[in-house]
Amino acid sequence: MLIVVVLLSTVLMRFVIVAAVVYLLLPRETRCPHCDAEMVAIRNRFVDRVLRKIERRWCMECGWNGVIRRPQPAPTSRDARRVPRPTPP
Repeated sequence: MLIVVVLLSTVLMRFVIVAAVVYLLLPRETRCPHCDAEMVAIRNRFVDRVLRKIERRWCMECGWNGVIRRPQPAPTSRDARRVPRPTPP
């Protein structure tokens, strides 16, 4: 029984490592990697609910589509007020 647990855990660790590497290889920008045009987000209920860190994008210029890491939202003025400013020495 111990051998089965060890073998299953090594297989699980492989899947986790591969998933992490694939995630880190995904592009971050919302610009097309081929023609540098702005891409349009393709909404998918499954991806939006289960995989919140990635999204599908489509380039209207060259037709490239693929998965990218979801870009971080720009900070709003409310968020900017919460950041303490450094005091001069």
